[in-house]
Amino acid sequence: MSKKNEFAQSLSGLTEADLNAKIKEDEMRMKKLTFAHAIAPLENPQSIRVLRRDIARLKTQLRITQIGA
Repeated sequence: MSKKNEFAQSLSGLTEADLNAKIKEDEMRMKKLTFAHAIAPLENPQSIRVLRRDIARLKTQLRITQIGA
């Protein structure tokens, strides 16, 4: 199974509060990475893209949880 599917399955059991906490944590990490990348190039700039997509997946799962679908 791909990492994307494993990540999505791991989110399905989280509560709304857990998802909000994880989103805030990842957004803070994203800010730090983008700031560090602006100062000096990162060794792996793809990590910014991966983190951004993970945040989007978290927000999607949060919305699904809120709707109750």
